[in-house]
Amino acid sequence: MAQKFGNGRWVQEGFLDNREEGTVVGRMTFAVLGPVEFYLVGNCRGEIAGTMIRFTNSRFADEDLAGHVLSEVEIPQIGDVSLISFDPHPNLVPHPYIEWFSIRKQHYRIELASEDAWIVTAEEAATLDPISRDIRARLASRYGRTERRDDAAEWG
Repeated sequence: MAQKFGNGRWVQEGFLDNREEGTVVGRMTFAVLGPVEFYLVGNCRGEIAGTMIRFTNSRFADEDLAGHVLSEVEIPQIGDVSLISFDPHPNLVPHPYIEWFSIRKQHYRIELASEDAWIVTAEEAATLDPISRDIRARLASRYGRTERRDDAAEWG
């Protein structure tokens, strides 16, 4: 089952940058966890393909329960895009939809209200560019590397 972050209410704000073909990098702020960086292989779809988006969640709730439920979320998030779109399904009202799988094969999904996300302006992009470049440079080499789980047995 996908981790939905309290039906999206534990996701405060963030940005995702797909301006470099084949990767989506960014940062999202979660209840209790704070800022979490992302390096995902894949692309956004539809009108946001090849762009940078931002969001501020109008339903955000910083609840204590989030600490217990989100305690095993990997930080940073490194993995594969499943679907990132502002219009995820033809039979649904268009809305921001962010879905990915971590390198540990954990499934994550965030759905936001349509008014909560937008394609960034040139000014916003200029402010976020150094952050995107830094995340991409630091995390790219970690994609594909199997990270040992804390509870994994060590042999040898």
